[in-house]
Amino acid sequence: MSHVLAAVAWPYANGPRHIGHVSGFGVPSDVFSRYMRMAGHDVLMVSGTDEHGTPIQVQADKEGVTPRELADRYNRVIVEDLHGLGLAYDLFTRTTTGNHYAVVQQLFEGLYRNGYIVPKVTMGAISPSTGRTLPDRYIEGTCPICGYDSARGDQCDNCGNQLDPIDLVNPRSKINGETPRFVETEHFFLDLPAFAQALGKWLDTREGWRPNVLRFSKNLLDDLQPRAITRDLEWGVPIPLEGWRDRSDKRIYVWFDAVIGYLSASIEWARRSGDPEAWRRWWEADGAGKDARGYYFMGKDNIVFHSVIWPSLLLGYSGEGDRGGEPGDLGRLNLPTEVVSSEFLTMEGRKFSSSRQVVIYVRDFLDRYDADALRYFIAVAGPESQDTDFTWAEFLRRNNDELVAGWGNLVNRSVSMAAKNFGAIPPAGPLTDEDRALLETAKAGFAQVGGLIEKHRQKQAISEAMRVVGEANKYLSDQAPWKMKDDPERMGTVLHVALQAVSDCNTLLTPFLPHSAQRVHELLGGTGVHAPMPSIVEVEDLDGGPSYPILTGDYTVGARWESVPIEAGRSLATPKPVFRKLDPSIVDEELARLDPRE
Repeated sequence: MSHVLAAVAWPYANGPRHIGHVSGFGVPSDVFSRYMRMAGHDVLMVSGTDEHGTPIQVQADKEGVTPRELADRYNRVIVEDLHGLGLAYDLFTRTTTGNHYAVVQQLFEGLYRNGYIVPKVTMGAISPSTGRTLPDRYIEGTCPICGYDSARGDQCDNCGNQLDPIDLVNPRSKINGETPRFVETEHFFLDLPAFAQALGKWLDTREGWRPNVLRFSKNLLDDLQPRAITRDLEWGVPIPLEGWRDRSDKRIYVWFDAVIGYLSASIEWARRSGDPEAWRRWWEADGAGKDARGYYFMGKDNIVFHSVIWPSLLLGYSGEGDRGGEPGDLGRLNLPTEVVSSEFLTMEGRKFSSSRQVVIYVRDFLDRYDADALRYFIAVAGPESQDTDFTWAEFLRRNNDELVAGWGNLVNRSVSMAAKNFGAIPPAGPLTDEDRALLETAKAGFAQVGGLIEKHRQKQAISEAMRVVGEANKYLSDQAPWKMKDDPERMGTVLHVALQAVSDCNTLLTPFLPHSAQRVHELLGGTGVHAPMPSIVEVEDLDGGPSYPILTGDYTVGARWESVPIEAGRSLATPKPVFRKLDPSIVDEELARLDPRE
């Protein structure tokens, strides 16, 4: 057994999340975590809502509420949506907790003490019409490096380079289109160039990463620049230094505090578990966590924060950049084992756009369709290694032809025949070569599917599991037990073998389809928890703040990653369908909901 950290990107709490978001961070991380738990590893899966920064402030101003009120609302919406998808977090929390503030300030102080955070006077953007600070992300213009005409003031999404808004060609406010005015302001900067050498050595040791992630990350090292980590904002974590702590106009910038959430959530989980030091088993590089592995899940627009910036913060706090230094009280901290980045999901050939209604939010999807239908589509056809288009026609086909007609049909007809003819799982008589071949194919699936999930090749993994389903369906059709009424022993043997294959296939599919996996387990006469689910729990802030909902659960129960012999004589009832067949009319209905504008 090993300790495995599943660090899942933090969804931003300025609105509900759509299915494109959860295809990048949500479902892949849950599939991986569920499998690793089933395989016997001690998994800690953490995340939460990212609630600071300008987009929250801007949206709150639009709605006439405070940033905290807006964050409270969408934190709850997102928690409920992720719960509906069955994402099995050990802790899904938020960045507005006293615990998070304390850990962020602790890392800031450690980096400052080691010389990696330095003050600097720079030019800040002001809105001429309001006199308020205009943050980098709300300034748009032409990238001075690659010429992309929609680069943001902090980063160009086309070439990936860090930017300063004053360097943009023809900068403009994304809020009202006006040209910003630049004035002098003092801020603290992270000395990223001081980590270029250490980052390069670390990236050279990474094996098994998706090539695009590793290549992109290494290319960024060629032109690292100091990056501002404070902003002229009223909403965020206070700067923990004398003369700055009580200022209402300066805050730690959201990109710095959000990535620290992986550590702060782990510490919060430990505090809530009754063992405040338990987090060290996943983080402490020189002690309890020295053999731990950490996997970070996100969309490709977040690679730079996880393969360059977060490792730099960890290196700096541990005293391992060019300036040296000593680790803080948290000790030397583990760097990521792997950054698992997905590409983008588009919708009907267009980018997701809430403003143009080219979108379906998670909760709207779950109101109309089953969670496992979405999880299946993301696993088998999602943006694992290249941009992928979600179409309603393809969703319908995958659901009806693969889930219903493939896996659901195998479960239904094998359980139905056994229930009708025997009332229970029949015993197996002498086995033929065909019987043994199917049983061996199903057993071999554990090593094959598991190995692919461990390598983050989930498309291949679920395809392999569904291949075994196809073999079992073929076996059942070839053997035709419904024609064996005059040979009940042979009929019982065939159905026993088929039900064993169903049981094995169900375990293989459990990380992908946990809701239906529990139902299939019960159809086979099983009792207890097969696929543990998260719970929403209302908790008090550990440091005196307002209460809030978290996602958590007991994942020590449930199926193991192995073939378990089915029990002859276990009672069976006539099954209900595992999946819903969808009417083709849903395609036209859903397309009608989309904005027709190009």
